[in-house]
Amino acid sequence: MATIIEPIESYGLSKKDRKRSLFSKIGVVGGGRDGQTIVRATSLAGIEVTLIENSRENIDAALAEVGRDLDTKIESWGLTPGDKRTILSRISGSQDYEALADCDFVIECVRYDNQGKRSTESRKEVFKKLEQVVSPDAIIATNTTTVVISDLTAELEHKERCISLHFPVAHSDAKLFEVVRGLYTSEEVYRKVLLFAKLIKYETIDVHESNGLVSFRLMVTILNEACQMLMENLAPMESINRLFEVVYGMRLGIFRMADIIGIEKLVMLMEEMFDEYGDKKYKPSPVLWRLYRTNQTGVLSGKGFYIYKDGKPVEPNTFFKYH
Repeated sequence: MATIIEPIESYGLSKKDRKRSLFSKIGVVGGGRDGQTIVRATSLAGIEVTLIENSRENIDAALAEVGRDLDTKIESWGLTPGDKRTILSRISGSQDYEALADCDFVIECVRYDNQGKRSTESRKEVFKKLEQVVSPDAIIATNTTTVVISDLTAELEHKERCISLHFPVAHSDAKLFEVVRGLYTSEEVYRKVLLFAKLIKYETIDVHESNGLVSFRLMVTILNEACQMLMENLAPMESINRLFEVVYGMRLGIFRMADIIGIEKLVMLMEEMFDEYGDKKYKPSPVLWRLYRTNQTGVLSGKGFYIYKDGKPVEPNTFFKYH
């Protein structure tokens, strides 16, 4: 009796027919501090992420920084070296936008330049490239505090799938981001972004399109006042910072937070807010301008309000010596 052998492939789902789970893979364009925050958060949550940068050197530097942050979690969180290897295995880097073709969600985080600027036009070009590569139902977002999403998407065909987010980068446990809907953002896209937040264990707050959103408008106002106290020689810089840590629960204090965000970035963002609102409370303090002009821009330069070694504060900058 002959045995009938029939291939079983036709009874299964082809790769084309298989329905992937939402947010099984996301993309991040730009591996600066903002991009690293998002790459780290998504990979920790078990999501595959592809990082796009303009050079292999930038990709390697960004992944090395993510690895160093995971080392800190091994020391203080109980993360194991095996966990670290698993998390890093979820991250891939590429210089080719085609690597984002199968992503459900792509977030633009174009790097700031050495002057703390990033071009709106270059970000519009990123959005156009993304629209050509990803599927029509994939979400495209920007991580920003100053550029409105409606402006970035004005020339796109599928404006309804675009949205703006802002991930605070003061420390890796700041698990909250701002969500900004543009004029054309659909309700479905908004709800999917809220689901994404839950997947990576983040909270969200809704903010209308505005320069500085909630986070930066509050932060820079406090920073300017703290800088005014330094100019008045009211108290030592480290004492002011410590008060913010202990009394107001700001775990890093106002000056260390400024160093982490980057003085060059803060100065440019504050100038933009001042131009928009015309309120002098947003005008960067002379203290910030002095740091900026002397290239004492914070953690990345090794010197800001504090002196840093391997990204960790060593001592207060004598630039702010109390008399």
